[in-house]
Amino acid sequence: MANESKKDFNAMLRDAKDMPKMQIVKDEATVKKYGGERMFFAPPAAYDAIMKEVPCGRVTTVGAIREYFAKENGADFTDPITAGIFVSIAAWASFQREEDKTPYWRTLKANGELNEKYPGGISAQRKMLEAEGHTVIEKGRKNIRYYVKDYELSMFLPGKGE
Repeated sequence: MANESKKDFNAMLRDAKDMPKMQIVKDEATVKKYGGERMFFAPPAAYDAIMKEVPCGRVTTVGAIREYFAKENGADFTDPITAGIFVSIAAWASFQREEDKTPYWRTLKANGELNEKYPGGISAQRKMLEAEGHTVIEKGRKNIRYYVKDYELSMFLPGKGE
């Protein structure tokens, strides 16, 4: 996101627009890719609420949150684009608040990858995760990416508390 210091992310977090909602997708490529036509949209605050449930020492992924919302709402999938945006909004909203913080650093991208769009970028997320006992590893030679090692062993699954 650009110009984060000039945006009110807490207002964005509270703006549910017309969500939650279900949309029927007819595009064949999308239906094939996601395994169905019922696409669910959860509001930003719903992502924030799930992210707040992840306890210290545990992590979750945006994908796990998306799967939870789809299952809970009788959908085939949730929109991946809005999910990524709403997770970032939750992170920046927490960063802007003095109280009621969301441990956004515990929500990872696919395959346990750290999220460069969080406040402070990779280095800040890495520091917070390592402080909670996780090991962060680098992968790649030119386009280096950072991942929580064996993140699956400390996964928190929304709705299951595992």
